[in-house]
Amino acid sequence: MTAVHPPTSVLFALLADARLPTGGHTQSAGLEPALLAGLSVADVPGYVGGRLATVTRTEAAVAVVARHVALGDPDERVAGLRATWDAWAARTPAPALRETSQRLGRGYLRLAHRLWGAHPAVVALDAAVVAERARLAAESPAASGPVGRSDRAQPPRPLVLGVVGACVGLDARQVAQLVGYDDVQTIASATLKLAPVDPAEATGWVVAAAPTVEAMAAGVAHLTEPGDIPASGAPLLEEWAQQHARRTERLFSA
Repeated sequence: MTAVHPPTSVLFALLADARLPTGGHTQSAGLEPALLAGLSVADVPGYVGGRLATVTRTEAAVAVVARHVALGDPDERVAGLRATWDAWAARTPAPALRETSQRLGRGYLRLAHRLWGAHPAVVALDAAVVAERARLAAESPAASGPVGRSDRAQPPRPLVLGVVGACVGLDARQVAQLVGYDDVQTIASATLKLAPVDPAEATGWVVAAAPTVEAMAAGVAHLTEPGDIPASGAPLLEEWAQQHARRTERLFSA
C-alpha cells in the first residue's frame, strides 16, 4: 500500500485540535487560579493578551528554535535540542509552570513516538532525553530541586512541539501560531467549565485574539538560536500557578 502523506494544512489542524490525546483537557492555561485569585470573567480577554505577550511568547519561541535545530545539522541536533531545553528552563522560573509544560510534553512525545517515531528529529530528541537523564543522575540529591529528577528529565511541551512541527513540515510561523492558538483556545474552553459564559462569547474571544496570535508568531518566527529566545517575565501568572499547585480542591491540574 502506498503511504499517505496528509497536506500540511491537515496536519496543522490535527495538532490544533483540542481533542489531541496529549492531556490538554486537564489544563486551563492558568485561568483557574487566576479566577480563584479574583480575576473577573470580563477580564479574560485581557488575561489572554497577557499570556500571549509573556509565557506563550516564550514557549512559541522555544518551539520555533527547536524546529530549526531539528531540521539542521544532524551532528548538532542533540546538543542543540539540549541547549534549547536549557534556555526554556532558564526562562521559566516557576516550578509549577515547568512541571505543567513537562507533563504536556510527555503527552506530545508519546504521540510523536506513535506517529513519527523513526523520524530523525524524534530520534534526536530521544537522545537528548537520555543525555539529560544521565546528567541529572550525576547530580547530588540537593541539586534536584522541588521537582523530581525523573520529572525534570521530561522535555517541555514547546520543545516537543517544535520537533513535531519539523516532522510534519510546518514552517516556523505555523509552529508559533500553533502554540498561540492552543493557549487561547485552552483558556476559552476552560472558561466554559469555570464560569457561566455563553460558548459563542468564548469563541469570540478566540477570534478576537487572532491578530495578537499572528503578531506574536511573526515576532518569533525568525529565531534560530537558543540564546535569542525572549525571556518575558510574568510574576503574577507565576505566583498564581504556584498557589494553584498547592490547592487540593481544583478542577484543572494547571
